[in-house]
Amino acid sequence: MKPLHKKLSEYRLPQMFMEQGIYPFYHPIETGQDTEVILRGKKTLMFGSNSYLGLTQHPEIIQAGKEALDKYGTGASGSRLMNGNLDLHEKLEAELAAYVGKEAATVFSTGFQSNLGSIAALAGRNDFILIDEKNHASIIESTRLSFAKVFKYKHNDMEDLEKKLQNLDHNRTILIVMDGIFSMEGDIAPLDQITTLADKYNASVYVDDAHALGVLGEQGAGTSSHFGVTDKVDAIMGTFSKSLASLGGFVAGSNDLINYLKHTARALLFSASIPPASAATVLKALEIIKREPERIDRLWQNTRYAKKLLTENGFDIGKSTTPIIPIHVGDDVKTYQLATLMLQDGVYVNPVVHPAVEKGKAILRYSLMATHTKEQIERSIESLIQSSKKL
Repeated sequence: MKPLHKKLSEYRLPQMFMEQGIYPFYHPIETGQDTEVILRGKKTLMFGSNSYLGLTQHPEIIQAGKEALDKYGTGASGSRLMNGNLDLHEKLEAELAAYVGKEAATVFSTGFQSNLGSIAALAGRNDFILIDEKNHASIIESTRLSFAKVFKYKHNDMEDLEKKLQNLDHNRTILIVMDGIFSMEGDIAPLDQITTLADKYNASVYVDDAHALGVLGEQGAGTSSHFGVTDKVDAIMGTFSKSLASLGGFVAGSNDLINYLKHTARALLFSASIPPASAATVLKALEIIKREPERIDRLWQNTRYAKKLLTENGFDIGKSTTPIIPIHVGDDVKTYQLATLMLQDGVYVNPVVHPAVEKGKAILRYSLMATHTKEQIERSIESLIQSSKKL
């Protein structure tokens, strides 16, 4: 047997959990992402979605996608650099830049590629990248493509970050990269303190706002807006697959930064552009977010209510301050069992284990949408309580 075939045949971890009836991944959802979905023919409350503002089923957004299909077809059939650059993409870039308060923006095919292409392009050989230890996998992977020297600092630990900054050559590019809202912990990077340290040590700041757009800041403009430091942040990255109800990603910054990325970021240069319908739906989502600020208010009302119920019932939700609420379980198997029991009871939550979190610190990732009702929140937490008792 070839070594590769041997390795593949010996990988049986998923099958082990399938045989126990607690395999929790790749569930076939039969409807659109909403507060209630159909999963294997059964109505299920969705508390695992990243659609924080509940826009994926909005009729105006769906209509915008249909109109783009009629006008442009299903795809752009090429990279942005070559034939795949539509006027729709350029309009979207201008709207995104204005939304987050930057001069310009460029759109990538996915959020993952936005980080992969941009971070690797911005910091090269003999440069330095400093990353929070809890950063998203796309940031980790992007640093591996860069020839820069990479340092991890302790999660949201400004003292540790400063110690590492002190020992670097401040005449080289120093890029500090962090999530705005951390996707598993649900806490927020202290961007005001990070930008202060960046100014002190001649460093640049790149913030991944995948989970912060539509959630934090003026009109949901993100972490930089939340802290009032947009002018001090060099690059703001965001995705379309969460609050913006589509697929793709972008990076915004100065005209010089975007000019550089448009001609050096390989994940942009050598990938096909996002489909026209995706661009059109994001444009419409931005319009609705600005027009209906009450959506963000409802999201935070739901967040406060859910946290109140969870803490009153003794659940450990860590340091979360956002609509992402980690319910700490610890053991992987118990986490899978708990998610399975809740799903059998008609409530979907995400079980998260290593490497997405540290070993032995498995969680249920419970996330809220602006469109959840109080009754749905109460029903989900009652399911959590009863399922926990069964374990």
